[in-house]
Amino acid sequence: MARIISLGSAVEDIFLIDRDDFVASQIGDTSIFGKIEIGSKIDIDKISYEIGGGGTNSAVTFSRFGHESIFLGNLANDPAGEAIVALLDKEGIDSSYIKTIKGTTGCSVILLDAKSGERTILTHRGVSSNFKNQNPEILNEIKPDWLYISSLRGDMDTLLSFIESAKNNNCRIMLNPGKLELSHLEQILGILSDIDVLLLNKSEASQIVPGKILSELISHLSNYTETVILTDGPMGGIATNREETYRFGIYEDVKVKDTTGAGDAFGSGFLASLASGKSFRQAIKYGSANSTSVIRYIGAKKGILTGNEKLHEMPIQKVDL
Repeated sequence: MARIISLGSAVEDIFLIDRDDFVASQIGDTSIFGKIEIGSKIDIDKISYEIGGGGTNSAVTFSRFGHESIFLGNLANDPAGEAIVALLDKEGIDSSYIKTIKGTTGCSVILLDAKSGERTILTHRGVSSNFKNQNPEILNEIKPDWLYISSLRGDMDTLLSFIESAKNNNCRIMLNPGKLELSHLEQILGILSDIDVLLLNKSEASQIVPGKILSELISHLSNYTETVILTDGPMGGIATNREETYRFGIYEDVKVKDTTGAGDAFGSGFLASLASGKSFRQAIKYGSANSTSVIRYIGAKKGILTGNEKLHEMPIQKVDL
């Protein structure tokens, strides 16, 4: 098994779930979530407290697949921070490198329509909004096999420093950047050659390279990065490692309860499988299956797989790039 660091955010997710009041309404070309009058008091059907954040979501996948999983991120000394550490400990994740700093632990309030699975997220990122206190030299001590980086809220200095430290330690890197990282186009293009696996959705990819369809986008990106995965929601996605290219659909059609963490589940499921010695094709399948399983539950972690599941066939076809 591999030693994998997850660098990213940790937040408490509070789900407010209702079947009547969070129905979307259309105003012109814009969909407005919820028919809630200002000043009114709304009775909701259910509330659920969960743990989220790209860093912890991926760390749970790595641990359940049997890897040595280590989380790097920031928490505050508050009840939400305590709940996150308790979850990490329960999942067998090394939480000893967490930085506890002054402030509040991040929190998201998620308005979820129980009928459609559509949601609106109100987020206060708290101490997960800044990663400048994270020291990349910790990689000299940990000596990880892989570094999985999710959004660092546009902190390019920290991102670049961790990438440099990883390369100095012969550690492979998987990057799943957020929109704030992608806004630094010149710097993103400059680091792509140092990334071993790049995960983006179609919209994100189109911000970096020219192209309107997945095959065009991935063809351009593969000139920079050896392994590239592009997802396109219910349309599936495309992935290449320069030797093999696969066009894939969704793992299976399921009733969507909540899409929170679906992207994290795909990326971490892919890497967890690849680091376990699975083939490129099998890793794609596990990423897709992990994502499909997660959206069947409320919260980003309940549906995360273990890697021991026997997967059925799914739409996946080898294509020429």
